[in-house]
Amino acid sequence: MPVLKEVDIVFPLRAVRQADSPARRKKGKRKQRTVPMQLIYVKRRCAMLVVGEKINTSRKAVKEAVANKDASFIRNLARQQAEGGAHYIDINCGTFIDTERELMTWLVEEVQKELDLPLCIDSPDPKAVAAGLKAHKNGQPMINSISGEKERYNAILPLVKEYGAKIVVLCMDDEVGIPHDADTRFKIARWVIDGLLEIGTKDDDIYVDPLIQPISTDTKNGLSALETIKMVKEAYPGTHAVCGLSNVSFGLPERKLLNQTFMVMLMAAGLDGVILDPNDKRMMALISAGEALLDRDPYCGQYLKAYRKGILS
Repeated sequence: MPVLKEVDIVFPLRAVRQADSPARRKKGKRKQRTVPMQLIYVKRRCAMLVVGEKINTSRKAVKEAVANKDASFIRNLARQQAEGGAHYIDINCGTFIDTERELMTWLVEEVQKELDLPLCIDSPDPKAVAAGLKAHKNGQPMINSISGEKERYNAILPLVKEYGAKIVVLCMDDEVGIPHDADTRFKIARWVIDGLLEIGTKDDDIYVDPLIQPISTDTKNGLSALETIKMVKEAYPGTHAVCGLSNVSFGLPERKLLNQTFMVMLMAAGLDGVILDPNDKRMMALISAGEALLDRDPYCGQYLKAYRKGILS
């Protein structure tokens, strides 16, 4: 059985019944009161880490909300993802090149006012990453991302060490960009992983992203990602694999069908982290089913819970 990790998971409760006092219970009276809807965070054991992807200014509605500093919109979007089952909330405002650092701080602060979940600080600008990490207070942050590109590697590596962050490793470098073949992707991942381990990063905090490319441009792209994950997991069994899925189906019809099928295939290859919309009920149901089928869900406990909650249908 694979090593399972503890993560924060959120359960929305519309009402919680509480007895008024021990004295009332002694008298046989169980007068109860109702407290308002709240989010209760507990620890559970699972294999798949879900990162909510929706707070990203490449989305038109999010860009407008961030430009107007619409805190209510941002908080609501964060809460929806938490209620959908996200363990981390991704924060990306990279389209605001001139004001990204200031806006990153604002977004991190606003989301943390709403949730206790940790955040994934996502930016191509290391200084914006640093700004987000400085404002982060909710447990262990995640950085998206480091790569084999020397300038980025040298800028992000000290931040990983300073903040003890989880880190997404992109299989790309200065020499070849994004490689077409799994062997070169693995070679880049190995170089970055070894560097992270040298500074004391735990293998459990390393998430390798094989970089999903469209099969519409090269039908071998899907296989390259699958093979990369297998190679990394074999060489570094304590590390993890993470990716976003939607790029694989770019330019093709019935994209959801391809994305869903590919995710299940990736899980079988070793994927145990995913960046997606946690309010996509079908995708979350497939994760639940995949966990059970791959022996990542002891006694199918989480699958049965999801069934009782109506998540699978």
